[in-house]
Amino acid sequence: MRKPRDYDSELKALADKARQIKERRLRQLGELVAATGADALDADLLAGALLQAATMKDAAMKEGWRKAGAAFFQGKGVQSAPAPQRQSGGTLPLDGGAASA
Repeated sequence: MRKPRDYDSELKALADKARQIKERRLRQLGELVAATGADALDADLLAGALLQAATMKDAAMKEGWRKAGAAFFQGKGVQSAPAPQRQSGGTLPLDGGAASA
């Protein structure tokens, strides 16, 4: 006879995993704001800029932003953050921890 599955513990494990992923994503978004130098902006200004970007319909402008973002992550673009605050790898760590030097 097979051992019955413990659905409650499986659901709890999945919920814990989902919570960890959400927390990691939020932490990475904060790291991205800091890495780009946007943490120096007023919160209202930053929120307004993000709202504008999220509702933008102009595909050409979005493509320009995408290219600038890709260049930032590759370390090729003009970065607004001073050199000591930039991460050497050009990307945010996936584990949510500090970037290795």
